[in-house]
Amino acid sequence: MNLRSLTRVSAFATAVFFAALGSMTSCVSPKTIVYFQGDTLRYSSDSITQRYVPLIQSNDLLSIIVGSLSAEANEIFNAANMVTTATTTYGINTAGAGRQPVGYLVDSDGNIELPMVGKVKVVGLITQVAADTIRQRLLTYLREPTVTVRTLNFKVSVVGEVNRPAVYVIPDEKIALPEVLSMAGDLTIYGKRDNVLVIREEDGRRQYARVDLTSRQIFNSPYYYLHKNDIVYVEPVKAKIAMSDNTRQLLPFYVSILTAVSLILLRINF
Repeated sequence: MNLRSLTRVSAFATAVFFAALGSMTSCVSPKTIVYFQGDTLRYSSDSITQRYVPLIQSNDLLSIIVGSLSAEANEIFNAANMVTTATTTYGINTAGAGRQPVGYLVDSDGNIELPMVGKVKVVGLITQVAADTIRQRLLTYLREPTVTVRTLNFKVSVVGEVNRPAVYVIPDEKIALPEVLSMAGDLTIYGKRDNVLVIREEDGRRQYARVDLTSRQIFNSPYYYLHKNDIVYVEPVKAKIAMSDNTRQLLPFYVSILTAVSLILLRINF
């Protein structure tokens, strides 16, 4: 057998091997991967019915930035925002340690403690109302104070069949489910788009909700806007599970065939 024949036989064996692997996969219907399916009009509109305004809770970490006519006095209140501590890095780059402000921790009674001012109850308030409450307390110590309050630990976890599973910190305290999935690199082709699980803990209860990304009804779901500490899980389709099982079972068989063909070719050649 000449070199050209050997090359053809080897190429044929390789093609058979990869064709066998390809036969393990299943065809994916467009209806299972297209988002927000509904009417086919070129333009349509809906009323926005779902709104979410996060309330401050115990164990929240708040950034409180104080401004006034006295820069030196401001530093007394802003010190907690300037000092940093090592913490887990959230988001796309999850390796190594990051830096984050210490901030003001809301205690179990719903209070924060400010220098000179003492305890201020902020639990159950939106950040704007909390800022107004703190500003009123600061009028005793500062001239024309301004206060900005932001939540530092508003985070959402995304796991399962996405390209970048991670814990994502949301700086503007508001994010929709499609947005956080975009941050996670979107679902893989094997992600089950019509049965995404959202796990939510609020008021001492844990909720489990399934949402369908392929339907426009997602926009009316109370789980369209994610809440603080929500977990989003994208499960794999059955084809992915079946393919993984078949690959584990049949891969050694195909490798043995390819090895045997290679050994035969070597013996013929020599």
